[in-house]
Amino acid sequence: MDDIDKKIINLLQENARIPLKSLAEHVYLSSPAVSARIEHLERENIITSYEARINQTKLGFHITAFINLEIIPTQKDEFYPFIKACPNVIECNCVTGDFSMLIKVAFPDTMKLDKFIGKLQKFGRTSTQIVFSTPVENRGINVSDIAFNAG
Repeated sequence: MDDIDKKIINLLQENARIPLKSLAEHVYLSSPAVSARIEHLERENIITSYEARINQTKLGFHITAFINLEIIPTQKDEFYPFIKACPNVIECNCVTGDFSMLIKVAFPDTMKLDKFIGKLQKFGRTSTQIVFSTPVENRGINVSDIAFNAG
């Protein structure tokens, strides 16, 4: 991966719909050359998807929360399919510390959030934080200054 690939990645993270011609102008290459680089990054699973960022409040999801769950290890086989099937779960991470799972969710109101937490508690103890504001949105990783090792 060279500096041009890094710039392409950064530009796509800012706007996944940036026209190929515009990308090419930013990195001083032809559109076919940029297209070939993107295809290579996709084949290498460096670029894994293209996503639209939505305003969840405009869709009626006014509550974003992080739920910590101390899962009972013997229930992981039951928990993973359960959490994958929950449409309000934005992200679920296995983490270190006092809790073993960190779950990001979005709900229309606190009553629906509370009902979901009740369902989660069959897997273990929970602790919940409701988001008041998000000063830094998910912005991707700036790869410009990262050195990549082969292999």
